[in-house]
Amino acid sequence: MVSVPPLRFDRGARRIALWGLTTISTVALLFSYKTSTSSSTAAETVAPATGTTTTAATPSRTSTSTYTGTVTGTAADTRWGPVQVRVTVASGKITAVDVVEEPDGNGRDREINADAVPTLVSETLQAQSTRIDMVSGATYTSEGYVTSLQSALDQAGLA
Repeated sequence: MVSVPPLRFDRGARRIALWGLTTISTVALLFSYKTSTSSSTAAETVAPATGTTTTAATPSRTSTSTYTGTVTGTAADTRWGPVQVRVTVASGKITAVDVVEEPDGNGRDREINADAVPTLVSETLQAQSTRIDMVSGATYTSEGYVTSLQSALDQAGLA
């Protein structure tokens, strides 16, 4: 009768097995990772100074305001600096949006906002509300813009 010795792994085989299990575990964890780290929607922002949450987007425009004039929203503090807008309204319709203040502390801020601000203004004029898309790469400016815009529209009775 021939006796078969028990299976034994040498050190190299153990290392390979451990490496394989580690790789499989890492890949499984990467695929299960949720990329969004925030539970709030893009329309919600947290004001750093007060810690209160304000909803920037309105569910629907139910206001029948006939306001005519210019209102300036409150400055929204962002990570890179304040954002403030001035809205011109004629008979309850947004006719112009001017960005009074925007982050401009360095060349990169100016470069980002040179592209982002005209897009945000254009979207506002088209949507006639704060229900606009954020500009990719200018998230902080976009959120500050929407917050200040909502403040201005509230003052004009268009919220």
